[in-house]
Amino acid sequence: MNNFLDNIPSLPIAPWVESAMDWLTSNFSAFFGTIQKSGKLLMSQVTDLLIGIPAIILILLVVLLAFFATGKKFGLAIFSLVGLLFIYNQGLWTQLMETTTLVLFSSVISIIIGIPLGILMSKSSIAESIIKPLLDFMQTMPGFVYLIPAVAFFGIGIVPGVFASVIFALPPTVRMTNLGIRQVPKELVEAADSYGSTASQKLFKVEIPLAKSTIMAGINQTVMLSLSMVVIASMIGAPGLGREVLTALQRTQVGNGFVAGLGLVIFAIIIDRLTQSFNKKKVQ
Repeated sequence: MNNFLDNIPSLPIAPWVESAMDWLTSNFSAFFGTIQKSGKLLMSQVTDLLIGIPAIILILLVVLLAFFATGKKFGLAIFSLVGLLFIYNQGLWTQLMETTTLVLFSSVISIIIGIPLGILMSKSSIAESIIKPLLDFMQTMPGFVYLIPAVAFFGIGIVPGVFASVIFALPPTVRMTNLGIRQVPKELVEAADSYGSTASQKLFKVEIPLAKSTIMAGINQTVMLSLSMVVIASMIGAPGLGREVLTALQRTQVGNGFVAGLGLVIFAIIIDRLTQSFNKKKVQ
């Protein structure tokens, strides 16, 4: 049996993938170059804008947002105040703003792509059967693998970091949008049909509002996955707190690595609680 298996020639998967990548990079280099330059410029402007705002003002805005988003409770507001002041005190404010830009762009792009795909899956079983295996592939493939095409297409920097983060973070929004719309009671959909609603009216006035809590849960997971890619994306030149963690690892600087990692934890908790509070507010 072993001899039989050994006699089967191996499929040249790796050469095929290499050939496909070479073809894409050679034929679409101008397109990828345009995206890289424009994306880098736009994200640099956003980062400069965030850095240009006095830190104390930005911290107070986040504290007020946390206070009102959680129903005028002090827990998250106090945590945000102490946590962000700690990050500023450690000299990591600029890196935090760079991380914010990366997470913001990757999350927004994932949401813009993910919600329409989820709607398409909910309306078409054929589309679901095609997209679902792709989502399984995207979620199970190690995040490090996405760095290879990201570098091949866009070089190094924040743009390939966003590209890799989008691929890694996209599936939850698609899946939860599909799930939420499919879980809308059929009676309500039939009632909308009986009143002569068009497909778009039924979608935007019945299905999406009723599925909003599920969709928001998917968005929350997408944002958190984007944040989890920060350290991995730093391996291809993405700036931010992830780069500080990577540098500390390379130089075996335990203290610096711990502080940068703690900054990521604080940032992640604030984002997670804020997005969850928005969802709870809508559910109520």
